[in-house]
Amino acid sequence: MNISPHNLDGQAVVVGLSGGVDSAVTALLLQQAGAKVQALHMTNWEDDDGFCTAADDLQDARAVCEQLDIPLHHVNFAAEYRERVFAAFLDDYRAGRTPNPDVLCNREIKFGVFREYASRLGGDWLATGHYARVRCESGRTQLLKGIDANKDQSYFLHAVQQDALAKAVFPLGELNKAAVRRIARDAGLNIHDKKDSTGICFIGERPFREFLSTFLPAQPGKIVSADGEPLGEHQGLMYHTLGQRQGLGIGGRRNAGGDPWYVAAKNLAANELIVVQGEHPLLYSAGVLASNTSWIAGEAPAGLTGGLRCQCKVRYRQDDQACTVTQSAHGRLEVRFDSPQRAVAPGQYVVFYTADLCLGGAVIDHTLPADALAA
Repeated sequence: MNISPHNLDGQAVVVGLSGGVDSAVTALLLQQAGAKVQALHMTNWEDDDGFCTAADDLQDARAVCEQLDIPLHHVNFAAEYRERVFAAFLDDYRAGRTPNPDVLCNREIKFGVFREYASRLGGDWLATGHYARVRCESGRTQLLKGIDANKDQSYFLHAVQQDALAKAVFPLGELNKAAVRRIARDAGLNIHDKKDSTGICFIGERPFREFLSTFLPAQPGKIVSADGEPLGEHQGLMYHTLGQRQGLGIGGRRNAGGDPWYVAAKNLAANELIVVQGEHPLLYSAGVLASNTSWIAGEAPAGLTGGLRCQCKVRYRQDDQACTVTQSAHGRLEVRFDSPQRAVAPGQYVVFYTADLCLGGAVIDHTLPADALAA
């Protein structure tokens, strides 16, 4: 099994060890490849509210290191996480957007301050349990999808800088999840059947509205139809996402066909949540305008000025969508989908691909209405 495009025999590799099965198998495979492996476990959230699993994860990481006989280092980046990731997360919600903290967490923490710390430990390489691949082409490092389409995490890695990717190792990129668990089980690792972590990056799975309300107090407003008809009341626009169906509290207000209600838009100026019934045109977008672009190669791909044909995702685990990307006069990207896309949320990322090759991505600022296809 080819776990890296580099020969790691005798190389010093620091593994980001979370306490889960993916990073444990990453350490095991590197050890089997002859690398000099050290493990680094980080704590990024310190609130002890009964939902965070940081203490248990650290104990699991210790057990893995004892079994593999590799040294474990522990570092606390809670302050950096709050400053570089969580603050932006809250700012986006205040602005009515739907952020994705995993992208910033990878760029700023895992491949930022965490990588710098790993380098001080003497690591030539930083390895993580991401399901993605890297390869070297013409002196540059390229990012590719993991072969397991259900676990591919290149979407979350698209903003990692070129110099960080050049020293990154992703041993799980050629594996699927079932194989990873089988390797862990065969090696006798106790965490082989540990549940995958979910929820907000490093904060975990918890009642989201309750959690968010501790930082962003309720701001009640009207729920209205696309025609402006009052239908109910919301407790805060930040508690809702585009395309949301559950938790609106207006289920009894249905049309003749009995279609459910969905969140279609947010009117920040009026503090109104706009909802529609069924597969309404307002749920669909012809494209997006995006900014804060990150290109894996460090520069824009050729053909962008005249319109680059490629594929994109506007959310994790979405199937690739054919699109045309152009650079607008104001420096933003204009992305036109071949087929209208449902519930595209500003604040999320549009990430671009050519087959398995990840080109980069950008933050979605605005959506283009579906009737813009005819423009």
